[in-house]
Amino acid sequence: MSTIAALIVLRGFIATARRTARERYADNDVGASTLELVIIVLGLIAMATMLVVAITAAVQRRVDQIN
Repeated sequence: MSTIAALIVLRGFIATARRTARERYADNDVGASTLELVIIVLGLIAMATMLVVAITAAVQRRVDQIN
């Protein structure tokens, strides 16, 4: 089988898979809700805050050792 023929067949499979997925999930709510996004953002902010506090404490300990 030549490369071009194989690519044509593969493209057909991909198009069929995309069409099937689009039809299957067309009626469903696929995205995240606003509440979910708010919870995710608050979690990321909390993790970033803890990271800043930990780095600040580590740097402060090192500075205290120098003095």
